[in-house]
Amino acid sequence: MIFRIRVILDVEEDVLRDIEIEANSTLKNLHEAISKSFGFLGNELASFYESDKDWVQGKELPILSIDNNTSMANEKLDQIFIGSQKRLIYVYDFLNMWTFYVELKESGKIISGINYPNLINSQGDVPEDPPEKKFQTDGDILFDHSQDNEEDMNLDYDEDSFY
Repeated sequence: MIFRIRVILDVEEDVLRDIEIEANSTLKNLHEAISKSFGFLGNELASFYESDKDWVQGKELPILSIDNNTSMANEKLDQIFIGSQKRLIYVYDFLNMWTFYVELKESGKIISGINYPNLINSQGDVPEDPPEKKFQTDGDILFDHSQDNEEDMNLDYDEDSFY
């Protein structure tokens, strides 16, 4: 069985790729297919995240194990796209934060003579520079620095004591 997956780059202009990939391929195979289809080398840190229908980022599915987290690189796609789980968020290159919306559109039969993964549609060009990300909080008072000043922050430290 194959999965037909649409991958949309989070930029203002429409930039998307439709990829066919075998259902028993791994998350690492999907990472490689996405990065290649968008013209990236695939050698930067990247990770997938579960997502709901509103594209709310959920649990991380790391490709590389860091700090004793379990790597999901060898997890089969047919074990990730199960039930109502049809969407993932993919972040490539954590310094530039290229962000992609990944959606399983349909499944189908393997076609003899086709090499998978298979890029079946390409629309738009990847911009030279990544989009600027604006991080927001949900209004948590701990992160509200709108009225910060040195006096309010009680900065009683000796600047010479730092490294």
